[in-house]
Amino acid sequence: MVITEFLERNARLYGDETALVELSPTEERDRAVTWREASLIESARPDAPYRRALSWRDFDRRANRFANLLLSRGLERGTKVGILLMNCLEWLPLYFGILKAGGVAVPLNFRYSSDEIKYCLELADVEVLVFGPEFVGRMDPIQNSLPQVRTMFFVGRERPAYAEDGLRMMSFCSSSAPPVALAEEDYAAIYFSSGTTGFPKAILHNHLSLLSSCETEQAHHGQTREDVFLCIPPLYHTGAKMHWFGSLISGSRAVLLRGVTPEWILRAVTEEKCTIVWLLVPWAQDLLDAIDAGKVELNNYLLEQWRLMHIGAQPVPPSLIKRWKKVFPHHQYDTNYGLSESIGPGCVHLGVENIRKVGAIGVPGYRWEAKIVDEQGGEVPQGEIGELAVKGRGVMLCYYKNPEATAEILKDGWLYTGDMARMDEDGFIFLVDRKKDVVISGGENLYPVQIEDFLRKYDKIKDVAVIGLPDPRLGEIAAAIIEVKEGMDCTEEEIVEFCKGLPRYKRPRKIIFDPVPRNPTGKIEKPVLREKYCHGRLVEAQISN
Repeated sequence: MVITEFLERNARLYGDETALVELSPTEERDRAVTWREASLIESARPDAPYRRALSWRDFDRRANRFANLLLSRGLERGTKVGILLMNCLEWLPLYFGILKAGGVAVPLNFRYSSDEIKYCLELADVEVLVFGPEFVGRMDPIQNSLPQVRTMFFVGRERPAYAEDGLRMMSFCSSSAPPVALAEEDYAAIYFSSGTTGFPKAILHNHLSLLSSCETEQAHHGQTREDVFLCIPPLYHTGAKMHWFGSLISGSRAVLLRGVTPEWILRAVTEEKCTIVWLLVPWAQDLLDAIDAGKVELNNYLLEQWRLMHIGAQPVPPSLIKRWKKVFPHHQYDTNYGLSESIGPGCVHLGVENIRKVGAIGVPGYRWEAKIVDEQGGEVPQGEIGELAVKGRGVMLCYYKNPEATAEILKDGWLYTGDMARMDEDGFIFLVDRKKDVVISGGENLYPVQIEDFLRKYDKIKDVAVIGLPDPRLGEIAAAIIEVKEGMDCTEEEIVEFCKGLPRYKRPRKIIFDPVPRNPTGKIEKPVLREKYCHGRLVEAQISN
């Protein structure tokens, strides 16, 4: 079985029902009634020009039209087709059209510069590219230097001369399913690593990987036909799309929210009666901070149906979840661990029934195995720190065109994650840090995540990142980059005093007040910080022991 069969089943069984909703809210929208009243009284809910919707039948038809367009242009099985779009209603039908045609979908990060777009298109051997209006300025300088890209389809208005009108061309194509037989072993998608450790690698997955992700997500979160999933993260990343796969397998509605503010999240949950929301750590923090500051009033929103908040893509501070449960005590909570190399979240997950274990990333996910190993690949004793390795049907086939890097991470069917972890007496896995982020100071291993979790308990700190800086005597020292909550003042002396709660060797030696950069999936961009503070000029506070 392949995942396109779920789409065809949904079109057949639930054709007239809404599959996808796109919301593009603006701050200027006014209402005569509160958001709560508007959704409780259906007749009082005005038409929302910022809302677009797509039924399951039309979703499948659009996918078929794009598949047939690709086939009419000579697409062969395994041809790579790039997607460079912001989250929108067209995104997923185009993705499924590529799969239905037997192509390999290659989603691209919407933050890529022109040079990065070119690099990734060349690395993945992309021959067809679909892009939107937000990227014209980045495509213009490189469109003549992409000889392998033989066709460009544009989605939007004011089409550049070097691209074809993709939506118009699709309208002339058949909406019937293309005559392409797919198998689980066929190549399906190439995703790019987040690039937090350098240039991104191309990660190749087959249809079995995508199917595995569907089954894992639905098994973990029990989506039913009555659920409504609010999807905020970018669809180019495995995290957002593979959580949406739970909606696909259950035939339930999903909402794509363009833009993120606490108010927009709560409006979307209210208007669309969302029951499941996946958040990144910064968004959850922003929402709680807005509530604490009185910027949003929960009584103005309809939130009773919201049953599950789950979170992932990075280590989750236990203090954040404790705050969340105080504000939303009725919510189920789950955290999901994964990598693009493991087809996204779910190879390890906490489980909604294990709230007592907040702080852990959890246990092996549905149909997954996990172990913690030493440098030689042997399992470490319980409680000791080692590298987390996982095994399952969602493990990547390889890093495309990079056998050396593949050999480093895939060993005897196990995916070596590069994350340092430990396992407690109940079998729950606790993430310690990225292997490459460990700071070795005076012979001691310092794990930045542990220091970050401690510092986040200080009520003036909005975000924090700990990195290693070169030191002639100790080799490295820990430096804490601290982002202070809006409207608050914080001094180095306060942080020094607070850090006395840490063992002396774990205390950061330098404190830097500055915003903490994060990528679109919420991960701290530590290479950016290292480049800035290891090589740039900076006046910092020296922390004495």
